[in-house]
Amino acid sequence: MLGPILMFSHNETKTKTKFLGLTDPSNLRTGNIITTSHKMANLSSLLEDRYGTTSSGSAAPPATSITTNSTLETLLQHKSVRNFLPEPLTPGILEILTAAAQSAATSSNLQTWSAVAITTPSLKSQAATLCGDQAFIRAAPLFIVFCADLARLTATCAQHGTAGTGLEFLEMYTMTTIDASLAAQNACVAAEALGLGTCYVGAARNRPRELACLLSLPSRVVALFGLAIGQPDPEAPPAMVKPRLPQVDIMYRETWGRAAAAAGMSQQQREEENLALYDEALADFNRKQGRGDVPTWTYRSAHRIATVESLHGRDTFREVLRERGFQLR
Repeated sequence: MLGPILMFSHNETKTKTKFLGLTDPSNLRTGNIITTSHKMANLSSLLEDRYGTTSSGSAAPPATSITTNSTLETLLQHKSVRNFLPEPLTPGILEILTAAAQSAATSSNLQTWSAVAITTPSLKSQAATLCGDQAFIRAAPLFIVFCADLARLTATCAQHGTAGTGLEFLEMYTMTTIDASLAAQNACVAAEALGLGTCYVGAARNRPRELACLLSLPSRVVALFGLAIGQPDPEAPPAMVKPRLPQVDIMYRETWGRAAAAAGMSQQQREEENLALYDEALADFNRKQGRGDVPTWTYRSAHRIATVESLHGRDTFREVLRERGFQLR
């Protein structure tokens, strides 16, 4: 059984790196973190960045009297970073990220997840090849593969002489994916709070058999996704906050479709109207990024799931789960 986070590392030099305001790695252990002055962003501007603009103006929700704080700022400014400096992370960072991950909620405290942290360049390169052959995984000093883990509970059942029949059901696999996702998001937010960049990697499911073999995953453990972490490269074009769908298409009040009914339209009509506005907001974002030729979100999304081939090998995942001991009854 795993971890929760199993570390694959290479011998790092002992050169002190001035990073994240840490003049000495021991600051992480003692808590003596040196911070730089930072002007808090306005909450309205953070929301405008998160929801973008359309021909009708800002797509952000109405202004609020709530004031921002560092936690909200970190959350609302999340962005995917794919350009990293090659320097290894300060010693102690992985332990902090692990603690943050383990601080996430977990169903019944069963903690049905584990992870493999990879820093060795050769191993990371092999993992990158299996995860869509993406260069930023190789460039990031740390790549964490988050896993569904029922091996630990299988062992506890054997220890106490119980059948563990409940582990055979889809419910337990669902639980592992939720636990792993909550843990990973905590680690992601912690990394960003430390000034690091992150990027999730769903392509860890592209070739799950080979990745399980590479990482020596035991039975009833399977890789779900990866998380690349490192210091953003200041010489590369900065990652930007990408607009998300309108809140009214995500957060329903009291019952599904209630707002559409109150507006005198069907839920489908309301969704079509809001998706058209989101296509505008994302097109505006892409134009500002010099990518005006990128197709609309609805077009790209429809083609992303159009065929089996568009799943890039993930259509075999149910079969792989069964092979790895997840019965999914």
